[in-house]
Amino acid sequence: MPPHKTTSSVRPQQAARSGAITEFDSKQYRYALGCFPTGVAIITALDGQGRACGLTCNSFSSVSLDPPLVLWSLRKQSSSIQIFRDTDAFAINVLAGDQGALSGRFASSAIADKFEGITYESGYAGVPLISDCVARFHCSMYQYHDAGDHIIFIGQVRQFERVREDDPLVFCKGAYMMVTQSLRELAAKGSIGPAKLLEARRLVYIGMVGLACSNAESADFEALEHTLHDMQGQIDAGDMLQRARLAIRFFDQIAAAAHNEVIAVVAQSLTTLLQLSVNEYHKTDQVGALYRPELDPLRWEILAALKSRNRTAVEHAVSHYLEYVSQAKLNAPLPV
Repeated sequence: MPPHKTTSSVRPQQAARSGAITEFDSKQYRYALGCFPTGVAIITALDGQGRACGLTCNSFSSVSLDPPLVLWSLRKQSSSIQIFRDTDAFAINVLAGDQGALSGRFASSAIADKFEGITYESGYAGVPLISDCVARFHCSMYQYHDAGDHIIFIGQVRQFERVREDDPLVFCKGAYMMVTQSLRELAAKGSIGPAKLLEARRLVYIGMVGLACSNAESADFEALEHTLHDMQGQIDAGDMLQRARLAIRFFDQIAAAAHNEVIAVVAQSLTTLLQLSVNEYHKTDQVGALYRPELDPLRWEILAALKSRNRTAVEHAVSHYLEYVSQAKLNAPLPV
């Protein structure tokens, strides 16, 4: 059956009602979307010259059982967009938990030939298949649709197989959940105490503020300032749980301002542990014990040093911040 290539229209959004939010924060929108865990797959196809190509995707989803249809989407600015618009077949290779390196390789724009040195097989219509993943779906192109800044590709599944019985690779909040899950298990066993967490924060925070000094953009500074103002608003309103969450977000945003994927993943791991701590204190109505007003001016000092791109000053400010945190009494909650 030849592929049906169509363009679908999208209804315009209704005009904003009185009192509705009029400014759309794209960064916060992406952060909110990241709260939904997704699997990770590599979409593969042959280009017009018959060469193997592929890219990492986490937008894969089932559409229909009869006929068996699946979809995924790709931004229009992708260098691979025309390959998939022109192809009649593609494969969806669902990655296993130990294939994070493959995910990173096929997501990298710095690697021209993603398949160089990679062992692969051929499937339906000669499409390349990633070896040793957990499942594979061989698809003919059924339709594609224009959707904002993306194209939605719908494939009809012609063949499929489960390759091995292992956990899939899962992505959530900018990090692979195999890391997050491991940390949760360690925390539950009591293997990560306050001293270990504090030392990890010291090592990671010093590194990330140094990178943020060099790489941060104006929008990053604005986001940090907005968070600090929002924290004060939550304090005034007496919402100490939300204040604590914003305090954690402040350092998450500094990690994002470093514009370094490795730092972002490591920082997210620390965030997981801090959030676990906040949640536990919230359960016992003691989340207010995490608040130390002496830390408020230090956060502003960190932001000011970042804005001036003074690496020495920002490292000093973070060290001062963590030095105060380290003074918490034994078995007392670490301030956030």
